[in-house]
Amino acid sequence: MAPTSTPQTPFGRVLTAMVTPFAADGALDLDGAQRLAAHLVDAGNDGLVVNGTTGESPTTSNAEKSDLVRAVVEAVGDRAHVVAGVGTNDTRHSIELARQAQQAGAHGLLTVTPYYNKPPQEGLLRHFTAIADATELPVMLYDIPGRSGVPINTDTLVRLAEHPRIVANKDAKGDLGRASWAIARSGLAWYSGDDMLNLPLLSVGACGFVSVVGHVVAPELRAMLDAFSAGDVHKATEIHQKLLPVFTGMFRTQGVITTKAALGLQGVPAGPLRLPLVELTPEETAQLKIDLAAGGVQL
Repeated sequence: MAPTSTPQTPFGRVLTAMVTPFAADGALDLDGAQRLAAHLVDAGNDGLVVNGTTGESPTTSNAEKSDLVRAVVEAVGDRAHVVAGVGTNDTRHSIELARQAQQAGAHGLLTVTPYYNKPPQEGLLRHFTAIADATELPVMLYDIPGRSGVPINTDTLVRLAEHPRIVANKDAKGDLGRASWAIARSGLAWYSGDDMLNLPLLSVGACGFVSVVGHVVAPELRAMLDAFSAGDVHKATEIHQKLLPVFTGMFRTQGVITTKAALGLQGVPAGPLRLPLVELTPEETAQLKIDLAAGGVQL
């Protein structure tokens, strides 16, 4: 059974966009995925996003995506929301992945703005609506124009929010003004998709995070969120400032690369990367250790 949720927090509050562990030969490591999922939930995450960008979804097959969702649901699905990334730049493919994720037991769907083909807003509206129509699962939109090339305009978000299953947005737009208006007008549950802006987005109405640094600092993210929710903005700000080196260090290069390196340093399942992603250089690894230590991460 899926964990309980509310309209205000349909997927929990502290979610990590989980990496996909691979074995030494590059194959999917399902045992490692289950151990990593349990580790992340034990650390304070009440939701996990699998098969997202941080899960190297561009280089995993449909079958691997399905197997991964099923394995993670089996491991932690009774105590954490498991949200399956189904975003592609092909609406038919995304619908196929959405139905597959539902069959594998996912509790919700994350669907990113179509990338590369740069559709107009009407295309975005039809794309997301078609995916939401395809299953009975709640949908979180993912607005990240830096990767997709096209933002979801506020008017489009408002129209999409009318769909009964489009309930949330993961915001990686980096624009607090637009976020403020979109939260106020759409009523969508709002999740920060940019770790550096986790606290600022809470201040304009976000309910939680879909984090990358949650792989290594989930307890601190939970403490920051709890402090803010309790009205202790000073404490929340202190935690935010303590984590600044982690926010910076984990994104000095592509986030999957640094995350797998950080997990490897902690002895947590992660494994190698699939091309075109490549491992950190020794110099980059040394810098990552400095950044993580400055933020209080134990290695």
